[in-house]
Amino acid sequence: MAPSPTALVLNCTLKPSPEPSSTDLLAQQFLDALSDHGVSGEAVRVVDHSVAPGVETDMGDGDDWPALHDQVLAADILVVTTPIWLGHPSSVAQRVLERLDAMISEERDDGNPVAFGRVALVGVVGNEDGAHKVTSDLYQGLNDIGFTIAAQGGTYWVGEAMQGTDYRDLDETPDPTATALRTAVANAVHLSGLLREQPYPAS
Repeated sequence: MAPSPTALVLNCTLKPSPEPSSTDLLAQQFLDALSDHGVSGEAVRVVDHSVAPGVETDMGDGDDWPALHDQVLAADILVVTTPIWLGHPSSVAQRVLERLDAMISEERDDGNPVAFGRVALVGVVGNEDGAHKVTSDLYQGLNDIGFTIAAQGGTYWVGEAMQGTDYRDLDETPDPTATALRTAVANAVHLSGLLREQPYPAS
């Protein structure tokens, strides 16, 4: 029996540790659900690292992305969680996509991009509209890079527009958000196993 996949959550909150973050709560919920399937993993709050602007894997002195890049490559499942800001993914999430872009030209032994065979999930929180738009932006970017998106591969929560309640302020996670998360995780674990047994054709 093949070993269980591993996971990495890139938390794209704008809030540095240890500031409370709704995106951080969602990231932990993904890890908890993955653990229920025997998947080990960790979450990284990207804003805690010095990630330089650019589209190369290594942008030189002081750039922390190369270490994060290695963590992405070590994981079978990548989860990107982001808040909504002005209807868009956070600037941190956009920078993550820009830095992941370099992986398109990094090849596996079979000639495919290194992201081939890896599964991606998305989680979005906010107290304004835009969850579907943010999710679609991340899906398209991650798929362009070579990640495979699981069926119903994400979850989101948005509060009532023009008010201040955050996801972490809720007494409990709404059932639709929790159910969608569990479905996304189950599908991602299943898909990851299939892709390891039946990889994409060599280029």
